[in-house]
Amino acid sequence: MQNMTPEQALDDAQPCQLSYHDGSTRTVYISDTETPFPFGKLIVSRTDTSGVITHMNQAFIDMSGFTEDELIGQPHAILRHPDMPRAVFKEIWETAGRGEKWSGYVKNLRKDGGYYWVNATVIPNYRNGELVGFSSVRRKPSPSKIAEIVAVYEAMKEEEVCQS
Repeated sequence: MQNMTPEQALDDAQPCQLSYHDGSTRTVYISDTETPFPFGKLIVSRTDTSGVITHMNQAFIDMSGFTEDELIGQPHAILRHPDMPRAVFKEIWETAGRGEKWSGYVKNLRKDGGYYWVNATVIPNYRNGELVGFSSVRRKPSPSKIAEIVAVYEAMKEEEVCQS
């Protein structure tokens, strides 16, 4: 994944150095600007078994702020917002890896440093009995549930995620 640049980010965005599970790092810019979930839409994407994006719908492209070419072949973690606890992603991967459905709330990072909340469901995809990837369908989240989950996620954070 490439570093974000200040030119891509919203005016109020601040730099943050993210560390990923594979030991890689990436500079992102974080803004308090929320993009509301599009009315009447579903955000859909598919990944391979290692989390690399293989397909997405137009709503995914629109909400992320990236182009399709910028997303295909990238790890889904390109959307990881630093406010999301690592334990949530660990739970998603463990649950889906066991062949089970996972559902929950996720705060995603946009290309411009803004964010958007989703009510996500991750489903393992099988072909001829073999796990070949994952599909994720995101729905409009409940504002009251977001308020609840923000406090839960804040309590789950083990350390300061952003190193400026």
